[in-house]
Amino acid sequence: MRTVVITDPEFLPGETQAVTALLEAGAWRVHVRKPGADAAEVEALLEKLPELYRQRISLHDCHELAARYGVGGVHLNARNPLPPQEFTGMVSRSCHSFGELTEYAPVCDYMFLSPIFDSISKKGYVSRFPLEEIRRRRDDAGSGVDWKRVLALGGVCPDNIRRVADTGFGGAAVLGYIWEPYKRDADVGALVARFRNLSDFSRL
Repeated sequence: MRTVVITDPEFLPGETQAVTALLEAGAWRVHVRKPGADAAEVEALLEKLPELYRQRISLHDCHELAARYGVGGVHLNARNPLPPQEFTGMVSRSCHSFGELTEYAPVCDYMFLSPIFDSISKKGYVSRFPLEEIRRRRDDAGSGVDWKRVLALGGVCPDNIRRVADTGFGGAAVLGYIWEPYKRDADVGALVARFRNLSDFSRL
């Protein structure tokens, strides 16, 4: 099962080292989501990332930097509803309803559906999708959605990632479980250990 790590919205100490370590540890992709940042700040982060890993980065904002830095993906949202012209990398999108999954499936390589569980990083952002309903829609051949291209987002942690796999998602996107402790201790080793723990549970 594929695992995407989404960065914290704020820039954190040692973040480039942390992102590199996550990719080395096996994260399928890392999504750089800095909604309050300007292009120069995002560019400074990208410049520090080894070129080897930039194809496994997706940008939520400042999409114009993708071609310049060899970034492999862009993520669409309300702020950036379309990819840059002539962009040939991976395109993803955040979805918050089954209707959006159906709408965007033809133009996206993969999509996030959220919130699946109560969010760790966004207090009060609670689960909206009963897993039984997801299973029912997964089995609907007429939905036009390939659930192997849908990743669960929202509250994913070792306690529930096995349920994500059993429900039929193609993977999971994580944020709070990975970054909330790091914001307190800036410990890259502990961050990688949390990621590996999550990956181990997803394979059980």
